[in-house]
Amino acid sequence: MFFTASKILWFLAQPSNFILIVFSIGATFLVLGRIKTGRLLAVTGALLYVIFGLSPAGHLLMLPLEERFPRPVLAAGFAPRGIIVLGGAIDVLVSAARPEAALNDAGERMMEAVALARRYPDAKVVFTGGSAELIYNADPETVAAKRFFDAFGVAGERVIFENSSRNTHENAVRTREVLGDAGAGDWLLVTSAFHMPRSMSLFRKAGFNVTPWPVDYRTRGWVDATRFFPRPSEGLRRTDLAVKEWAGLLVYWLSGRTDVLFPNNGVKS
Repeated sequence: MFFTASKILWFLAQPSNFILIVFSIGATFLVLGRIKTGRLLAVTGALLYVIFGLSPAGHLLMLPLEERFPRPVLAAGFAPRGIIVLGGAIDVLVSAARPEAALNDAGERMMEAVALARRYPDAKVVFTGGSAELIYNADPETVAAKRFFDAFGVAGERVIFENSSRNTHENAVRTREVLGDAGAGDWLLVTSAFHMPRSMSLFRKAGFNVTPWPVDYRTRGWVDATRFFPRPSEGLRRTDLAVKEWAGLLVYWLSGRTDVLFPNNGVKS
């Protein structure tokens, strides 16, 4: 129920859709002769489109998320128990129709998992990700992920797949269930930098000792705080992505799934 409700509410609330809804309602009021209300809503929608489509607003929303957990410098003798890579990097619909695993914008998660697996040959690799599709019937991400790891020589008993999770909370809880006592020890957590705060909080609460290994950065750092977007589609997409993450942090905290609203390296839960 939580999964379905969150998908529906987010479809309506994500900034790009919300702006379109506001503008459309304004246009409808104008057609119906409600000029004052219609003009107000239409102008509001247009302004929001410009602000979040072209201004640095999307960068400013994204930067605190990406900068919260910098990639650490690992000690020379560091030997992790394993590498946990979060799903979300595979297009399950395209992958089901093609012979190879089709990666999306977050594909760096998968490539970095392979690089770390080669860097730490004794470490287990855990891929966690089912299907987050609400409308389409789709295989869990693990089906394509297995093809991907096989192709890059990371295969066999070394790779553990968790294939039932649909969101980050389930990633953490169900990975812990799959690993059981084997979840003890040090783990590297691989996910997109903007997604790392929520992921760290959830995996800590699930009892993992995780070290963040952020990838898939969407900004260059605070230098982008004043950088405008060349196209509204890019700015709106960046805003959607950042707002979704902030909303996830808030909802998970309010619902008790995490213990802190905005975790950092000094907070262990």
